[in-house]
Amino acid sequence: MTRVAVLFGGISAEREVSLSSGRQVIAALAEQGFEVIPVPVTRDLKALVTALTEPRPDVVFNALHGRYGEDGCIQGILEWLELPYTHSGVRASALAMDKAAAKAAFAAAGLPVAKGCVVPIAALEAEDPLPLPYVVKPLNEGSSVGVHILREGCNGRAEIARNWRHGTVAIAEEYVPGRELTVGVLGDTPLAVTDITALAGGGFYDYEAKYGAGGSRHIVPAAIHPRAYGEALEIARAAHAALGCRGATRADFRYDDTGGEPGRLVLLELNTQPGLTPTSLLPEQAAYRGIGFSALCRWMVEQAACGG
Repeated sequence: MTRVAVLFGGISAEREVSLSSGRQVIAALAEQGFEVIPVPVTRDLKALVTALTEPRPDVVFNALHGRYGEDGCIQGILEWLELPYTHSGVRASALAMDKAAAKAAFAAAGLPVAKGCVVPIAALEAEDPLPLPYVVKPLNEGSSVGVHILREGCNGRAEIARNWRHGTVAIAEEYVPGRELTVGVLGDTPLAVTDITALAGGGFYDYEAKYGAGGSRHIVPAAIHPRAYGEALEIARAAHAALGCRGATRADFRYDDTGGEPGRLVLLELNTQPGLTPTSLLPEQAAYRGIGFSALCRWMVEQAACGG
C-alpha cells in the first residue's frame, strides 16, 4: 500500500485555507485506499523532518498554501530528503510566487499581462505610481491577501502604505474592468473556464469571497465569447509551460468585455498550489470534466516527482 504524507497548515497568512484543503485531501486519499499520514506543519522544522523520515512516506502530498508552502521552500526540503511530492518543483514554485518574476516570464512568452511596476512602499505613500484606478498587491502572497483597489477619488493610498505588512515593496498594476475568470490545468490539459462573481467583499473577489460559504458564484463553463473561451484555455496552458510547472495549476484572469465581446484577456497570475477546499475552483472544474475529488487527489499523487 502506498504511504502518503499530507502536509497541511503551515505558517503563512493562508494557514486556515491549507487546513481546510488538508482535511479534504486526507479524507479523499483514505477513500482511494492510500495509507495516509497527516502532517500538520508548524514552525518546528525538526518535527517536520522527523515526520517525513520516521516512518518515511512513499509520496508527499503538499496541501500547503502561501509563503514557505508554495514558494519553493518546502519543495527544497523535500528535494533534500529525496521524496517525491505533488505539484510544481522548486524553480517553478518560486517563480510563480514572485509576481514580478512570473509576470516577466509571461511577457517573454508573449502572454497578455497588466501594465504595472514594482513600487517601494515609501514611494507609494508619497504618490500614486499609476493613474487611477489601479491595484496594489503584495509581491509574494496568495488568496488576495493584502490586495487593494484604488479607484477614482480614493484617498486611502497613504494609509495603505503606512499599514503595509507584506515586505518593503508592492506591485502596482492597472485596474482591468470586467469579469474575473480562472482556468485550471492538469498536466498540459486545461480543464475549463470559470466566471466568478463575488457576492461578499463589496464585489471584489477577496479572501472572504473566496472561502466564505456563499461568498461567490461560480459559473462553469463561463458564458463568454467562444473565441475568448478558447484563448483563455490556451493562455493558461502556455503560462503553465512558461514557468515549467507540473501537476495542477490555476491561472487567474481579468476579462474586459465592457466594450463588447470578444473582450480583452489579461493574465494576472498562476497558482501552483490551487485550493482544495469545499469552495475551491480547481475541484469544481475537474468535476465538470468528470473527475471526482478523490480521483483528482489520486491523480496528483500519481504525478508526484522529485527533481525540477
